[in-house]
Amino acid sequence: MSKSPFLQSVRTEIRTKQYSYRTERTYLYWVRQFILFNDKKHPEMMRNHKIERFLNHLAVNRGGSSSTQSQVLCAIIFLYKNVLKREIENLHYKMSKTPRRMPTVLNPEEVASSLRNMDAEYWLITALLYCCGLRISEALSLRIKDIDLKIRNLLVFNGKGRKNRYTLIRGNL
Repeated sequence: MSKSPFLQSVRTEIRTKQYSYRTERTYLYWVRQFILFNDKKHPEMMRNHKIERFLNHLAVNRGGSSSTQSQVLCAIIFLYKNVLKREIENLHYKMSKTPRRMPTVLNPEEVASSLRNMDAEYWLITALLYCCGLRISEALSLRIKDIDLKIRNLLVFNGKGRKNRYTLIRGNL
């Protein structure tokens, strides 16, 4: 990442608030893109119309999805509220419209077939994702002491939002 003192101050503020590493990376990326899009002007010198122009650019010219736009907006709001200590109000921009898609759901036979044809090193992680409803980051950070085979549950330690939760071990995992 850049050695820009300003971006370092953004990073420091993100870490002070104990946001996840992925959020840090994402916010720094979008803050940097926002600054570059506005000819490297300091965000303190920019007003709402510059933010709106950037968000509209993402929607219209780059084909950004509404979720990307929301992510960018969160990064910019964080920048202004927490780093520059300034509120952003009354933004007017075009929100991308993403078509609603039906999720693809595998039936139990397809899941069983996929698991049967999987190498052993990927089988356990995939089975944990499917049978226990874990996120990939949760499955990868699972510890032996988090698993209780007697009562068939496991502790997801520091899951999304740094929250702990219990989940059941289903099936013959």
